[in-house]
Amino acid sequence: MFPWVANDTGPTASSIIVSIAVMMLAGFLMTRVTKKLRLPNVTGYILAGILIGPFCLNMIPASFIRNSDFLPDVALSFIAFSTGEFFRFSAIRKNGGKVIVITLLEALTASLLVFLTVYLILGMDLAFSIVLAALASATAPASTMMTIRQTGARGDFVDTLLQVVAFDDIVGLVAFSAAIAVAVSSYSGSGFSFGTMITPVLSNLGALILGGFFGMLLKFALHSRSTDNRLIVTVALMFTFCGICAMMGISPLLGCMAMSTVYINLTEDERLFRQLGYFSPPILLLFFVRSGMSFDLRSVLSSGGSLGSTPLLMVGILYFITRILGKYAGAFAGCAAVGKDKKVRNYLGLALVPQAGVAIGLAAMGARTLGGAAGRALETIILASSILYELAGPGLAKLSLYLSGSYSNKLEEIVPVAETDAQGNPKTEAQKLIERVQAIQREMAARQAPSEEEQVYTEEALRHYDEMWNGGVARRGRRFKGGRYFR
Repeated sequence: MFPWVANDTGPTASSIIVSIAVMMLAGFLMTRVTKKLRLPNVTGYILAGILIGPFCLNMIPASFIRNSDFLPDVALSFIAFSTGEFFRFSAIRKNGGKVIVITLLEALTASLLVFLTVYLILGMDLAFSIVLAALASATAPASTMMTIRQTGARGDFVDTLLQVVAFDDIVGLVAFSAAIAVAVSSYSGSGFSFGTMITPVLSNLGALILGGFFGMLLKFALHSRSTDNRLIVTVALMFTFCGICAMMGISPLLGCMAMSTVYINLTEDERLFRQLGYFSPPILLLFFVRSGMSFDLRSVLSSGGSLGSTPLLMVGILYFITRILGKYAGAFAGCAAVGKDKKVRNYLGLALVPQAGVAIGLAAMGARTLGGAAGRALETIILASSILYELAGPGLAKLSLYLSGSYSNKLEEIVPVAETDAQGNPKTEAQKLIERVQAIQREMAARQAPSEEEQVYTEEALRHYDEMWNGGVARRGRRFKGGRYFR
């Protein structure tokens, strides 16, 4: 027994501090292993949580897990805020109608197939089947975006994919909100009514409007005065909004999306998203590790009890398979309906396989809302299938990008150069090869430099340091760049 876990009667300052340290170290060390296997960090975080959790090494007090149920709300806020960056009204006006059709078909087809499999074939409880089916519509934006950045993919396929993934989470949230309301009514014995279905929809509509207001407030707070403490103001407003949603009993996901969507369209300020992107990894690490700690290994092999007689492991595997089939079939049908190019139609469904952050966050909220066997089973199934999705998803997403022609392994396509020189004379093959090598060298040098997220975050941190300790003297009348001030 570890000393900070022994005689766990409640969270203490020492046990909380040590638990956070253990979680962060375990998550980081596990990513050293998953990187060797070319797996995403999310997989490492979940596996680390399972390893140090109460059902394995038991390195974290149970009281810490019970009293940290706010983490899913906070993590979802950061995930949703980063997703809203891609809702540019200019891009939506061009392809918005087509993207909505594709999103609705692929999301609803996946949910329908999962529901039919879980309820009709496996005989699970009706209310539980509805909630699990609603979660099937969500896709992991982080895994998809990471794969796109790694490959340098671009084109119509990538543009369509990013917009579909963003809209996916809106559909998933609305479906989940309605499904969880139906499930709560069913388990409480109050019965189902039209009001049961419409109330969560109206609640999320209210959160959407409130999130848009917070987006305008954020724009005013950051751009009507000095740009100091941008990160502090942003996180404070996000936490305020998240707290309001928690008091109302609704998810902060849709509202935070609206908040960042309004902000980016009013300001075009991408630097703020780079700062948050560099700030949020520790928070997301704690969330995913905690999710892994909630994974009950014993329940995986047991049946769903009152929910059905099928082992949860079988439910998770069939959920994994049927969701993939639904995503692919729905995306294929949606692209065909709106007349998308055959490369987009044939391979978009493969890129929608990853599922982690949003689904795990909603499952954690669902487990907290439903409680009991249904809540534990829901979180166990989603976590088990998420590990499978994170193992297979990035590979399938990369395959779809390659097959769609969004990136290439051919040198002449990776590093295109002009076929003629400044005088219009055709270049020799040797000249073109030299130019390609020089371009690759420049790109490698750029990649060895700190990332854009790190540079933006460091600049803001140094500016804040100067404000605190020098009273802003160093920056008066001077331009700040690269961590230094210039005349």
